[in-house]
Amino acid sequence: MRIISGKYRAKKIKPPQELPVRPTTDFAKESLFNILSNRVDFKEIEVLDLFAGTGNISFEFASRDCKSIRSVDINFKCIDFINKIANELMFENLSGTQANVFSFLKTIKKNYDLIFADPPFDLPEIELIPGMVFENKLLNDYGILIIEHSRTINFEDHPNFYEHRKYGNVNFSFFQNS
Repeated sequence: MRIISGKYRAKKIKPPQELPVRPTTDFAKESLFNILSNRVDFKEIEVLDLFAGTGNISFEFASRDCKSIRSVDINFKCIDFINKIANELMFENLSGTQANVFSFLKTIKKNYDLIFADPPFDLPEIELIPGMVFENKLLNDYGILIIEHSRTINFEDHPNFYEHRKYGNVNFSFFQNS
């Protein structure tokens, strides 16, 4: 796993083998951040990374100097790894939180400019995520929700859906708070 851009561009990070994760491919991650670089000012946004896993996406946001990044995952080892790397790289803008994402979404009171969710592709509740984000008003005005998912999921009927992108086996659905 490597950081693609920002102050830690090309930095390789080796997560422990035992983490139960499926990191976003470099190809898909680079494509996603190319899209985002034309839509957001990284230094001005607050990010929530759900199902953070290895922290792959969180580290990318941190390397680009986002205001803050909160990484949430249910697995203690994942959060421990994210916090360890954040300390090593002196990412003061990044913090990891161990929590069940669905419980977290029901209780969080903060709003974000960008929420990224990369749940396990076989997670039955994946289709609940947009509803929970928008019903709980977790995005700021014009905030963006991005969900990484398999090709079998289709969010196009959701009222806040606005775009779908496919990169190999990785699909991103974009939603916007309008």
